[in-house]
Amino acid sequence: MTIFVPAARVSRIKISPTTAASARVRELKAAGRDIVDMAIGEPDFDTPDDVKAAAHAAIDRGETKYTAVNGTVALRKGIIADYKRRLGLEYADNEICVGGGAKQILFLALMASVEEGAEVIIPAPYWVSYPDMVIANDGKPVIVRCSENQGFKLTAEALAAAITPKTRWLILNAPSNPTGAAYSRGDLEALGAVLLRHPNVLVLSDDIYDQIWYRDEPATTLAAAVPALKDRILLTNGVSKTYAMTGWRIGYAAGPAPLVAAINKLQSQMSSCPSSISQAAAAHALASDQAFVRDSVKLYKERRDYACARLNAIPGLSCLVPDGAFYLYPGCAGVIGKTTPDGKVIENDLDFVLYLLDGVGVAAVQGAAYGLSPYFRLSIATSMEAIKDACNRIEQACRALR
Repeated sequence: MTIFVPAARVSRIKISPTTAASARVRELKAAGRDIVDMAIGEPDFDTPDDVKAAAHAAIDRGETKYTAVNGTVALRKGIIADYKRRLGLEYADNEICVGGGAKQILFLALMASVEEGAEVIIPAPYWVSYPDMVIANDGKPVIVRCSENQGFKLTAEALAAAITPKTRWLILNAPSNPTGAAYSRGDLEALGAVLLRHPNVLVLSDDIYDQIWYRDEPATTLAAAVPALKDRILLTNGVSKTYAMTGWRIGYAAGPAPLVAAINKLQSQMSSCPSSISQAAAAHALASDQAFVRDSVKLYKERRDYACARLNAIPGLSCLVPDGAFYLYPGCAGVIGKTTPDGKVIENDLDFVLYLLDGVGVAAVQGAAYGLSPYFRLSIATSMEAIKDACNRIEQACRALR
């Protein structure tokens, strides 16, 4: 019998911790456990009816064939119009790429540009996939810790200290997964001043949550705040989070034409093109009335306000109020070193989330998965009823510690 040995690039990386957490929740629920799932980063709303209708209409029109590698004309035009309308940014058609989710675009961008040993600066807390994407493409993740005192945000000073002659990319994710932290225009201008001194550094701007926004000031992005950097930024987004279309798998990006061409070349050899039906739905979502977005953000904000107030009232926990996205990143330093009712000492944030799961049936993700401890991530992309239940259970668990 032939024994399969995976390639080194597979052995270097790990399974996504959030994917593993979701799988564990499914197993426990299948076994009959009562679990409140606060781990999954997926909107609980259904895809809007008009978007679904647009997909059905595309099927009826026979739009079920291959599309161009870089997406349909209608979707590319929709992306260009959306960036112009919301952010005042202008892009040409050859500066747009479309893929099977923003995750694929990010991976292809790194594959297209990272050589062995190239460094990629990743502020922590970070989305769990960034370091492994870099490692899979022979790069070196350079993790820069961004403390709660800094609002979990990268400072200009920390960025300047992290850049070396080997730096290829900075990955900037805002609002952030897992913290919900966002950058003001002033924050971005300060980072931009550093980047302007280093013309060889590109920026992967992951803006997938940019419309789930709670601040009074309008959302912006580095390409809009520092126009001189626009030709060095790959502005990445998608329809998954904003329009509750995670399963439709459409992501896109705007950026320098040579980089976009390289991404398209790679995609031509990997998946040929994204789903034609999903593209029709995405094009409609971008061009439609945005009432769904406004209504969902209003509900997310109500959930955020309730959950933060509850968590900040629980002994041993604290929670910075996020600027956007649908996550909370509570600190749990106050419970480290305490003992559970069954005599186990909580030594780190992984122990704490396992205690929550096994003890009171709340699924969360440990802060260590995101590069900064002792914290844990909760998703508020679920019903208010579930959030109230989870907060009650977390409070019960914390009060039982000794």
